[in-house]
Parts: sequence; structure tokens; C-alpha cells
Amino acid sequence: MDQKLTLGSKFKYGLADLGFALITSAIQFFLLFYYTDVAGINPALAGLALMVGKLTWDAINDPLFGYWSDRARSRFGRRRIFMLIGAVPLGISAWIMFSLPKGLTGMSAFLAVLFSFWLVDTFHTMTTTPYYAMTPELTRDYNERASLTSVRMIFSVVGYILGAALTTILAGIFQGAGLNMQQAWSATGAIFGAIAIITTLITTFSVKERPELAGEPSKIPPIKAVFTSFKNKPFIRLMLAFILSSFSFTVLTALVPYFITYQLEMGEQVSFVLLVMLVMIGIFIIPVKMISDKINKGPAYALGLFIASVAVMTSFLFPHQPTALIYVVAAVAGMGFSAQWVCPWSMLPDVVEYDEKMTGERREGIYYGLWAFLTKFTSALGIAVSGWALGLFGYVPNVEQTTQALFGIRLFFSIVPAVVILISLPLLIWYPITRVKHAELVRELAERHAAKSQEAA
Repeated sequence: MDQKLTLGSKFKYGLADLGFALITSAIQFFLLFYYTDVAGINPALAGLALMVGKLTWDAINDPLFGYWSDRARSRFGRRRIFMLIGAVPLGISAWIMFSLPKGLTGMSAFLAVLFSFWLVDTFHTMTTTPYYAMTPELTRDYNERASLTSVRMIFSVVGYILGAALTTILAGIFQGAGLNMQQAWSATGAIFGAIAIITTLITTFSVKERPELAGEPSKIPPIKAVFTSFKNKPFIRLMLAFILSSFSFTVLTALVPYFITYQLEMGEQVSFVLLVMLVMIGIFIIPVKMISDKINKGPAYALGLFIASVAVMTSFLFPHQPTALIYVVAAVAGMGFSAQWVCPWSMLPDVVEYDEKMTGERREGIYYGLWAFLTKFTSALGIAVSGWALGLFGYVPNVEQTTQALFGIRLFFSIVPAVVILISLPLLIWYPITRVKHAELVRELAERHAAKSQEAA
């Protein structure tokens, strides 16, 4: 069975992640800023609404869509059918999220944040969870998965760059064309939603699933399927490391506009600083893949995170004035954070084989559903913690900040995420699924399948 993929097929698969990352980036970098400085919503209230959203519906829908995609059968395959159904609603819901009326307070503000978040999260889950679950079904080769993930992550970084660099630029252009601030952000959300629709549908119609790698539909009941996944020890280690690193990255990125605008007094340069970091992430995706080929994915992941944490920690010492050193920090941090784009996403398919050894079933969907929940939960938790920190230290939008507020911004932009990242490193340095171990695992599964085929014959 050919485990190699053409570059064209990798590009067609990766394209959808450009649209997904565009929306994710706009949410991660600017959603809290949009709530506080555009819609005028209290940051602590917005953070609470996001956390409630994550701990209610989102805790259910991610594993659920993954489970459904494991069992689905259609002429579009068991994954692409969900992308086809969810593409257009995803784009519309992204537009709605950035179209809240200004001046909401109290319960009306809480419910507006909560329900708009539920809407975009539902269709984001419907499309992305089956999409990501296709990775282990396209190839079972250890290195080829890293290559496929690297190509996909190049598109992801492009999406992140567009989201980080163009959100405020587009909003400014629309304001210059005569729209007010609310209308400008709404129009920006509409454009991002349209891009997500187009890229998702292109991948849906151009990538073919490989039934011979998919296996039979899972027969494990949904609740048991979730709990069985938590018996997978490599998955638990990877999950804990990813939670810590993803939370740190989200806190850092959510506070970028505040740190640069208020601490460094360089508000007009926010997009350019983000652009430097994300371009460096994109440049170093291939080098990270090459390093992981040499020293295995876990240690490569740890090395990148360590470099990023050291760079971020130094920004705590920056004075309350403009400094070009923020571009150096952004560049070095981007170089390190490139591992966050490649390694965990190429490590996750490997735990599916470990699960197959445990259960005898191919359950990509349930793992990618749980992973999607973790990704979005840590993102919401990071945004919520950032909002709570701003409220705790007395942040007030669009004014000169107090010494206490500036200290809080510096602390949660630099020291807090760096320390949390460092805690995750031991889990990755000694990660158990190496290249050699994975090859043994695949060989064992192949022998098991061959024995079953002989018995059936």
C-alpha cells in the first residue's frame, strides 16, 4: 500500500486550514480586544461568557462530531460530508460574532457573547474535527505524516498571518470608506467568513478519502468511547503538554494588542509585530520538521517551546516606552512557536495506532474531537484568564493605564505564559512514541490485520 502522498494532494488538503486559521487567528488575537474596545463589553464579563460556553455545549459537541464522523458513511466519505454541510454556516457565524451591537451591558452582553460564540463554535467543530481526522487516514507513515502536517501548517500560518495582520488594517480601511467602527469590524468578519467558506469547499471537493486506511466504523458507544480514550497513556501525555503550551500561547497573543499599545506605546505597530512573529513561524515549519526527523517529535516540540519561553520572558523587562526590541522578541518567539504548529498535530495521528492496538478499532474522529475540544477550551480559557487579569489589575479601555494595570499586562504577557510552557517540557522530552516505537506498532498492527484476513479466508 502506497503511503506517500503527492505534493499536490498535500496542498489541496492543507488549503482548508487557511480559512479555519484565519477565523481562529482573528478570534485569538482580537476577540477580547473587539469585546472591550469596539463593542464596549466588560472584559471580565466577556471572559466569563466564553468559559461558560466552553464548559457547556463545547464539552459535548467536539467529541460528538468526532464520534459521528467515525460512524458516518456517505458518497462523500465519512469526513468530508460534515465539511460540506458546515462550510457556509461557519462563514456566516464568523460574521455574526464580529457584529454585536455596541453598548451591551450585564445579562444582555453576557448572552450576546455566549450565543454568538456557541454558533461559531458549533460549525467550526462540524468542519474542522472531521477535517483533521483525515490526516491519519491519508497515510500511516511516521515521516509522511510530519510532511503532510507541515504543508497543512504552512497554510495555517498564512491564515494566522492574514488574521493577525489584516484584521485591524481591514477595519481601518472600512472606517476610512465611511463605515463606523462597529460596521467596519462586521465587514471584516464577513470577508473572513467568505474566505473560510471558499477554502473549505475547495478541499472538500478535491481531496479523496482512502477507505482502505479508515477501517470499519467504530462500535464502541459514545460515552465509553470517550473514557476509553483516556486510557491511552501517550495521548494523556500529549494532551497535558498541549493544554499547557496552547494556553500559554493564547494568553500571550490575547494580550499582544494591550502590551504593545499601552506598555510600549506602539499601538499603530501591533499588526507589524504579529506579522514578524507569524512569518517566522511559517519560515521555521520546515526546519522543525527536519529536526523532528532527527531527534523525534517530542524532543523537537520541547526545544521549540523552550526557545519561545525564553524570548517571551525577556519582554517583562521592557520599559514603558517604544522599543524596537519587541520585533526581536517576536522573531525569536515565532521561531520557537513553529514547533507548536508542526509537532503536536503530527504526533496525534500516532496515538491513533496505539489506540487501535488497545481497542482493535480505528477511532480517529473521537481523538480529533477531544483534541478540538482541548484546542478551543484552552483558547477560551486563555482569553478568559486574560480578561480576568485585565479586570483584576484595573484596566480601562482607551485611556492611559495605571502602573498597576501596566504591571498586570506585563506579567500575563510574559512571565505567566513562559512559566506554564516550562512546566510542559518534561512531558515532551521523554515522550514514549518515537519513530522506532511507532514503526514497531505499525508492523504489529499489520501482522494482526493479515492474520484476521487469513482467518476470514
